[in-house]
This record gives sequence, C-alpha cells and structure tokens, in this order.
Amino acid sequence: MSVEIKICGITDAASLAVAAEAGADLIGLVFFPPSPRALTPEAAAQVARNAPPGVKKVGLFVDADDAAIDAVLAKVRLDLLQLHGSESPARVAALRRRTGRAVIKAVKLGEAADLAAAAPYIGVADRILFDAVTPKGATRPGGNALAFDWSILAAHAPDCAWMLSGGLTPENVAEAISITHARSIDVSSGVEDRPGVKNPAKIRAFIAAARAT
Repeated sequence: MSVEIKICGITDAASLAVAAEAGADLIGLVFFPPSPRALTPEAAAQVARNAPPGVKKVGLFVDADDAAIDAVLAKVRLDLLQLHGSESPARVAALRRRTGRAVIKAVKLGEAADLAAAAPYIGVADRILFDAVTPKGATRPGGNALAFDWSILAAHAPDCAWMLSGGLTPENVAEAISITHARSIDVSSGVEDRPGVKNPAKIRAFIAAARAT
C-alpha cells in the first residue's frame, strides 16, 4: 500500500502544480494569520482552483470560530479541515456535522505519555496528526521544522487512522516511515527554502523518497 503524502503550507499555484505533478495526494492551505504561510480566503481560492482532480485540499485552522471557517468555505472548496489548536473533541464533532468535511486533529508528542491526549479524539476525528511539541516562544503551533522521537509511535501507535508530521525532510522521510510504519505523512518546512517559500526540487525529492519506501 502506497504512503499517502500531504504537502502543507502551499502558497502559490506553481508550488501546487509541482506537488501534484510529483504525486502528492493532499495539499494544505493555511488559514492562521501569524503563519508566514497564511492565505486569505480569496488568495487560497486562486491557488486551490488549480488543484487537479484527485488531489485533496486541506484547510489548516487554529482555534478558528465558525465565522472564520465559514468565510473560507464560502470561497474555497476544501475536502478536509485540519485543526491545529486546542479544539475539544466536542468542537471536532460539531465541525464535522456542520461542515460535512472530514477533520484531521493535530496532537503534539514529546514523550510516550503525550499519546494519551489523542485518545479522546479517536472515533471523533477522521484522522489524528502527530506533530512535535511546539517550542516555547513559537508564534505558530506547527511548521517549526522539529521532529519528535519516532520510536513513540513505533511502540505505541493508536489503532486509528493517523498521520506523521514534524521535522520531515527528503533526507529523513524514508527512515521516519520505516520506524513508525506511517501510512500517511505531512510536510511543510522540510520542502522550503524559507517559511512560506516552497522549493520545487525538495518537493520532488521528498515525494520520491517517500514513495521509494
């Protein structure tokens, strides 16, 4: 079974085209203003309309209220919502019902004990995304180029659909998949020249390395 690949933090049509052509399954659009990868609904609509059939569009939100999410959905045809804040299981369930979209819920891992935070979302969110713990002083909850100890998932991965994120690069993604047995992976900073600026060669190399596993 092929590994599913998501390229997150897409900010322009050219990067989306490279990701799609290289074989990405999902692309992520960020709707969190502090992020250097953030897009307005109008800008995201211009980028997303270039997504070919079969490439799913994921909208990343951080503790966004209904009005903010509705403003995006009115402009952009998202397939999934990714929640990267402190959203409760009840909030996840409510958004799934109200928007009709599948929901990915991010959970931060620093040590094995942190896996307990995922339990309330199993069976509520469609997928759990495991990311590294946000460093102190960071202005955004993800896209910080930090990895966590992959052996945590190797030994204790939950019995649900989950994605691996955090510090993945073309150089380490094969090892990460080998250790964790992840079936779905998510990268942003690892294929950039700087925050918000994707590198086409890195996107292609990342996808090729992941597919080679």
